[in-house]
Amino acid sequence: MSIDSKTSMTTRRNTTRRQVLAGALGATTFAIGGRALAQSKEVIIATTGGLMERSLQEHFYKRFEAETGIKVRSVPIELPDQWARARAGLRSGNIPFDVVTATPPDLIQHADLIEPIDCAGLPGIVAHGLPNGCFPRGIIRTAGGMALTWSKKAFPNGGPQSWADFFDVAKFPGPRSLPDTGDREWWVPLAALLADGVAPDKAFPMDVDRAYKKLDALKPHIAAWWKSGDNAMQIMRGGDAVMMMVYSSRSVPLAKSGEFDFTWNQAIRDVGNWAVLKGSPNVQNGIKFLDFFVQDGKEHVAFSEKVSFDSNNREAPGLVPPEERRFRPSWPDNWSKLVIADYEWIAVNRNALRERWVTWLTK
Repeated sequence: MSIDSKTSMTTRRNTTRRQVLAGALGATTFAIGGRALAQSKEVIIATTGGLMERSLQEHFYKRFEAETGIKVRSVPIELPDQWARARAGLRSGNIPFDVVTATPPDLIQHADLIEPIDCAGLPGIVAHGLPNGCFPRGIIRTAGGMALTWSKKAFPNGGPQSWADFFDVAKFPGPRSLPDTGDREWWVPLAALLADGVAPDKAFPMDVDRAYKKLDALKPHIAAWWKSGDNAMQIMRGGDAVMMMVYSSRSVPLAKSGEFDFTWNQAIRDVGNWAVLKGSPNVQNGIKFLDFFVQDGKEHVAFSEKVSFDSNNREAPGLVPPEERRFRPSWPDNWSKLVIADYEWIAVNRNALRERWVTWLTK
């Protein structure tokens, strides 16, 4: 093919892309639930600050502005404050954000605040999103897992490969560490049930008594309850534990150091989601951003390298070198091993689960 032909094809592709963006993303008035809403030329996105916000700005917000003409107004905020302001906005009629960050149970607990999403009707999500990465009220933003991680020094002939191994102190002796932060009130009991032989697809409704009976036997071997990802890494590097459950975003750098290893087998899927608030100033601009976010695998690879989480794009894992794929949760061989919880059941039972956890931990 000649250079002129290649140039012509590139021009046609770019023109087509601009036409698609103009048609799919550029309109300013939309119908939602039978009512027409005028949209401004901005979208208000709430997410945690720091590295996450800076990385989103660099890899997604600026490109969204350039390709759609819609200005991104970023609001750094922690999740509890975000939901408190969103609920207050519902009462006052002044919704403060368009796009918010949500855990899977948040999508259930705050469903009355969240705009439904037509996953099948969003071309970017259909073409580029992770399998099962779009839900009726949100999409996956970042993804990882609560993974079993161990010291190679403690187990030079091969470490534990399942939660059953984690609970087997005879076969794999040594102190353990578990989280006392995040969603530990269901992460840890779920691991206990898996260790006790419950199949992942039979773990819910959760037999909480059975889980805690299994945990009772392990509790004397828990040397440390970690409170943050950095704290968890310190515990492992300091030799206070020979294995732990920890975020995969911490398992990966530990494994890359050469002193530790981890497995995706039975890792409990841990995701952060995007959602759009119902009645927000720019509902459809928010939905357009979600559809835009999942596109462009190269940007997702660069973003993931910065934040140590994978993100919602199915092409990205294939763009990393083969030797890096074992560290990527969204690589299909890894993704298929993650255990997915019943978030509806968790949302309904969350308070009782937390009370049981605190009672057990402090007795």
